[in-house]
Amino acid sequence: MARLFFPAAALVSLFVSGCARVPEMTLDEISRWREANRNSLVERTVSRPKEKSGFAPGRPGGVWRTTMMSDPKSFNIIIAETDGDTSAFIAPLYDSLIGYDVITQSWYARAASFSVSVDSDAGTMDVTYTLRDDLWWSFYGSGEKVKITSDDVVFWYDEIMCAEDIGSSRYNSQFMEMDDGSFERISIEKIDDRSFVFHIPRIFSEPLLLTNMSFGPAFIYKKAKDEGGAKGVKALFNIGCDPRTIPSMGRYFIAEYIPGQRLVYERNPDYWERDSNGVSVAYPQTRVVRIVGDANTEMMMFRNGELESFVPSPEKVGGLVDGAQNAFDFYGNATGARDGYTVFNSEGALSASFWSFNENPVNKDKPFYRWFCKKEFRQAMSCLLNRDRIISQTYRGLASTKLTFFSEATAFFDKDAVLDYTYDVDRARNLLASCGFSLGDDGILRDEQGVKVEFDLSIQSTGTVVSDIAQIIADECRKAGVTVNVRQVDFQSLIGQLMSKYDWQSVIIGFSGGYFPTQGSNVWLSSGNLHLWNPLQKTPATKWEARVDELFRKASCTVDKDEAFPLWSEYQRIFLEECPLIYLVRPRSFFALQNRWDMENVTFDNVHGAELSHVFIAQ
Repeated sequence: MARLFFPAAALVSLFVSGCARVPEMTLDEISRWREANRNSLVERTVSRPKEKSGFAPGRPGGVWRTTMMSDPKSFNIIIAETDGDTSAFIAPLYDSLIGYDVITQSWYARAASFSVSVDSDAGTMDVTYTLRDDLWWSFYGSGEKVKITSDDVVFWYDEIMCAEDIGSSRYNSQFMEMDDGSFERISIEKIDDRSFVFHIPRIFSEPLLLTNMSFGPAFIYKKAKDEGGAKGVKALFNIGCDPRTIPSMGRYFIAEYIPGQRLVYERNPDYWERDSNGVSVAYPQTRVVRIVGDANTEMMMFRNGELESFVPSPEKVGGLVDGAQNAFDFYGNATGARDGYTVFNSEGALSASFWSFNENPVNKDKPFYRWFCKKEFRQAMSCLLNRDRIISQTYRGLASTKLTFFSEATAFFDKDAVLDYTYDVDRARNLLASCGFSLGDDGILRDEQGVKVEFDLSIQSTGTVVSDIAQIIADECRKAGVTVNVRQVDFQSLIGQLMSKYDWQSVIIGFSGGYFPTQGSNVWLSSGNLHLWNPLQKTPATKWEARVDELFRKASCTVDKDEAFPLWSEYQRIFLEECPLIYLVRPRSFFALQNRWDMENVTFDNVHGAELSHVFIAQ
């Protein structure tokens, strides 16, 4: 399932900090200067992509110190499904049944091993899982342990994920649409204490993706449900609970929580994953998460040695690189540095924020609704999106354009499916004219009813980067007579507008990425709750959305990749033609790590991000 995200880095425009210093330079000279400056920064950092699976054995010990901007909303795994902050806080307490290796494009066992069987005659599939025999729900500060069994998984699937009143984001994923348009449920059956099987009512291209899951302790959640129903389940492990009472099957316990100050995690010695020396992973003994509420203090804390890692925004990269003592050179050779820190770089991010338009019919009496529902209007907005200017002014040249729909890491990425509606003001004007808009002598664009074309662009109120981008969009749109009013909205209010009130006009936002096209079922299908521009449609509102639904369902049930590829290719091309959302840019990423940590298992790239799951303290 996809989640919403917002551009979060605090950026300073190079248009101000760069051009103001060199006003005598021509635009071409400025462009060359920026390119040289960008290359210099990249060459003084470390390129260390993940190129193989597996990790070297490490050693336990040390304190990993990091930050979060705000307190968790809850410690409940159900709440975490729809709240990214809560999910990040409780993730160290849980594990998934299996994992996916992007390098080999294959699944591997984690909490369970697996097998898949296909009944071609019946057109059905079974996925059988067998839990490891060393899985425990453990409690911090006591010797109490409860064996994890198949009852935990079966209860979680049948009574939590599949209970409509609880509202799990996984609820809809239990049903599969059949050839006749009806829906059948994917059922689960207990085999024995460690084994269980999912019965899938039709053949599906990624049955492991469909059935992989994390789960909570049945012996606690069942009691809460029996006594309090859905409300009892959601109230469990609220923000006022003692976090030491939350059992863990993951790498850490929550040992302490002081609101507005910090969370402290302690290593779980019962965690199942062990290295070749039999040592339980992860290695840092303690993790301290300080709640700082101010991104501007993080770099200072990192440079003072108070944080273990830091993700700099573009305007901070230069200063950070100047103070680095890299443990590797640009070619990956060890330098022996143990003081200071190392700065890594990666290519442009696979996911990107986007600009989207509200086509929800609840707004059918508003002028913006009839504008946004015109394909040519959306295409014109795409032609007014000056990505090169965004890259230059907002990202200091440290980004690249995003002109494709899937990412390169997706198995069905079609390199030839590229957006045609790139920056071209004249083309934008022609597209607008073709669908009834006219540009007056006063420079104002009006629709066929004479209404001035003016609409809001909502952005999250806490990010300078998205504010800079929005102002560039507004400035470029003025060239076609369109007035865009940038509205800064706090996070919770914006989520409410997008998910329930539907009273927004246009927005800059993003979806979390994935490696499988089918992971976006709640976004790209017209019935999806995150089908942002017009969610939860009972039937597709447009012919193109109906075709997308058809392609998605057919490709999802096509096991042969060669047969599925043209289906997914058409799927990508439709979105790039219809422009219900317009991707912006892919920022190049940088990541800094204190040299007191051994770098043997550390990698950084645009697929995996910073690989720190097996980091350990240096000798």
